[in-house]
Amino acid sequence: MRLRSKLAVFRSSAVVVAALTALLAAGPAQARSNEVDEADAPSRSLVGSYLAGRFAKSQNDVTRAANYYSTALVYDPTNEVLIEQAFVMEASAGNWDRVADLADQLITHQPQNRLARLFLGLAAFKGGQLAKADAQFIAGGSGPIGELTTALMRAWVKRAENKPSEALELLEAPRQAEWAQFYLRYHRALIADSAGRQNEARSAYQRVLKQDSRTLRTTLAYARHAAHWGDAKLAKSILREYMRKSTAAPHPLAAELLDKIEAGTPIDLMITKPGDGMAEVLYGLGEALTTEGGVSIGIIYLQLSLFLEPNQPLALAALAHAYETMRDSAAALKTYERIPGGTPLQNAIDVRKAFNLNSLDQVDAAKAMLEAVAARTPGDISPYDALGNILRARKRYEEAITYYSKAIELLPKPERQHWSYFYSRGTCYERTKQWPKAEADLKKAMALSPDQPLVLNYLGYSWIDQGKNLKQGFELIEKAVSLKPDDGYIVDSLGWAHFRMGRYEEAVRYLERAVELRPDDPVLNDHLGDALWRVGRVREARFQWDQSLSLGPEPEEVDKIRKKLTSGLPSVTDTRTLKRAKAASRETRRVKRVESTAGTDALQ
Repeated sequence: MRLRSKLAVFRSSAVVVAALTALLAAGPAQARSNEVDEADAPSRSLVGSYLAGRFAKSQNDVTRAANYYSTALVYDPTNEVLIEQAFVMEASAGNWDRVADLADQLITHQPQNRLARLFLGLAAFKGGQLAKADAQFIAGGSGPIGELTTALMRAWVKRAENKPSEALELLEAPRQAEWAQFYLRYHRALIADSAGRQNEARSAYQRVLKQDSRTLRTTLAYARHAAHWGDAKLAKSILREYMRKSTAAPHPLAAELLDKIEAGTPIDLMITKPGDGMAEVLYGLGEALTTEGGVSIGIIYLQLSLFLEPNQPLALAALAHAYETMRDSAAALKTYERIPGGTPLQNAIDVRKAFNLNSLDQVDAAKAMLEAVAARTPGDISPYDALGNILRARKRYEEAITYYSKAIELLPKPERQHWSYFYSRGTCYERTKQWPKAEADLKKAMALSPDQPLVLNYLGYSWIDQGKNLKQGFELIEKAVSLKPDDGYIVDSLGWAHFRMGRYEEAVRYLERAVELRPDDPVLNDHLGDALWRVGRVREARFQWDQSLSLGPEPEEVDKIRKKLTSGLPSVTDTRTLKRAKAASRETRRVKRVESTAGTDALQ
């Protein structure tokens, strides 16, 4: 029985439950040959290995998925589904020997498979077989991405054949969408530059920057072009304009290039070799795909870029970031460690490595790495900010305050982009019951950047919670909700503020919305239960409290919620009990608010 028919039977059978239970407990399959690991239950059958592979893929566990699919192929070596899935997983893992074998198999079943043809074209190019590479790229040129990739790859093949005019003609594609034209123009500039056609290159660069002047890579390429051909004034203006538009600190690569140009150092072009041009194509598309949500396919493009240029720092950094998006800190850390040392990116790389060490609960190692960065470059704010974020997320607020204060001391003059340092320190002051200092920092953050929902929400709620500046506090929270209407925590703040003021019907309206946005949060469900009780919807209130218990609230909240399930809320007229209940709820709310924002900030 073939795989598809077997799976049809399997889906209609209770055996699925047992198989999935087995694969959840199973370790990775080790077999890539006819020798199957007897200890690995899912790998003992075709269907078990296939299901284990699917599950591992759904968990973004690329290595295990590749192992399981390869094991399944032992049982059914010509199955098209298994070959395709194994190819995709092996390419995602960068296992090129295995990818080469699977690509050859896959095109016998799917002659126009885009990724298989793309890899085979790259492999042919690396082997010096330019005509074969061109043919492979043509065969895989279906679909918008396929057409764009094929045009770009073939253009670099023609450049390798020393046919720049033919290369540039391939990039004249008016049928392509505007986003695709950006890549065509950029590589037209790179190819013209590498061929010494200065005027054509400059014209293409100008069109690229007119379309998007905020992209680092194209900015660096244009500045290098100008400096290389003797126009240092233009090169410096390009870089300074890029830095002016950036909301963050100057990018290390842009700053380094500007320093070299100002020092009169000879500047090379961004791309001089066709192979590097192809790697640039794949890096650019891979980074764009991972940023726009296509993480799985983006990872393959980034891996293919590294197949051509294994030490490309930006491609490695983009791949590591993709792993972070998938919450695979171990893979991200391993990828960051592949980036060659001594580049201007070193501090930024070490900061990201520290965050991943923290995610792996190696807090001391993360702290040591960041302190080493701070010692190495005393004027750099980023390691202090990272230390503050890590310690704040772990509720080590006093330590976090120390590091945020060091970051703030390094600011020559606080500007709009520095609001987060004051906000973060302010939340730590609030958690350590230093409200005057907290209020001052939160007001400073709001003065620097008046439309930051986190600041508006935190300050507004804190005022209302303390019974002061009530009108202004409500206005701040309402503005925060208008800016981030789909943030469950901020909507909850508005609902809970109404509850604190005794406006229970309004509280229910907002708290129901908050729970819709964050159904898995125990605090929000608990708050909704309280509001429902106050408006007389007793059965629904108990349901929400029960739901809150099932979601794992903080240990100190469990008994309080159970008591409410048994006895409900105290009467509003029982002021002493009510004040205690409100104080307990206030403390829970503040803990939750800090935890949610710290977790978000720390990964930026």
